[in-house]
Amino acid sequence: MMFRKMLVAFDGSEGSWKAFDFAVELAALFKDGAPEIYVLSVVRPPEPIEIVEMESVLDAATTLYEEQFRKLVAKVRDKDLVLHTEILTGHPADQIVRYAHDRKCDVVILGHRGKSVVESWLLGSVPKRVSSYAPCHVIIVK
Repeated sequence: MMFRKMLVAFDGSEGSWKAFDFAVELAALFKDGAPEIYVLSVVRPPEPIEIVEMESVLDAATTLYEEQFRKLVAKVRDKDLVLHTEILTGHPADQIVRYAHDRKCDVVILGHRGKSVVESWLLGSVPKRVSSYAPCHVIIVK
């Protein structure tokens, strides 16, 4: 099986770092050129949405993810990889599925657990929702 576009869901958690490392290792296995790796972070807006609070949440999250993205880029600097990073706003599972569809990704790679165990218990697991609705293969890394 050949993956040309791999999507890594990244929230800065230990699980998302493991998913990123897995994607890099998987990409290294391809002899005919490594696939492109898309790293997607999703900022969940506060509820109920208040414009002032929303802007500060988005700004803080964007700053945090951009810092994390610099670490990811540095980690693969010596490898022959094409790495794209993007930050979206919305429900993480919905945005991951939509992004995979829009970019025609061949696989979504994500950690078993994200940042909030309580949130996943209350709202349903992002990996479970992504694996149910993604238009491509899904690899959940433990």
